[in-house]
Amino acid sequence: MENEKISSKKIITNYGVLLGIATVVLGVIMYVTNVYLDPHWIFSVIGFAILIGVIVYGIKAYKTQNNGYLTLTDGLKIGIGIALIGGIISAIWTLVLTTAIEPEYTQQFLEVQKEKMIEKYPDFSQEQVDQSIEMMEKFSSPYISIAFSIIGSLFFGFIISLFAGLIMQKKQDLY
Repeated sequence: MENEKISSKKIITNYGVLLGIATVVLGVIMYVTNVYLDPHWIFSVIGFAILIGVIVYGIKAYKTQNNGYLTLTDGLKIGIGIALIGGIISAIWTLVLTTAIEPEYTQQFLEVQKEKMIEKYPDFSQEQVDQSIEMMEKFSSPYISIAFSIIGSLFFGFIISLFAGLIMQKKQDLY
């Protein structure tokens, strides 16, 4: 009996797009409810739960279509692929938000951060506050944010895929 491996491209694409859409929907909810400048921690938890859920279900779908077999390499490939596609779609949303929908997003975000810093550290001098904001400004451009977003998505996708792959792996018998 010859065991052929199924292609993972369709699963990676479908679940990657699903992850991207879910992330964009979460972003739209944050924008509509006007918490996108200073989001509550629960939005991070929800976003991370979405990432975990979609990657794990994508790997599980591959394993199911592959007659119950999964190697760690396949699990990593599928999870990272899903995270990459989801991260790119999320990055496109961020670019649209920060350049077309809210072109003043970066300045608004920095202003909110400045207010929070003054409130949290009332002993900071104006010079210290200005230096901190200047440093934040360097890392707050839309393109740097997008790069960090995709890198973060890949990193967490790798970690989630590693654990999911280790838990779900089942190698085919070669005899």
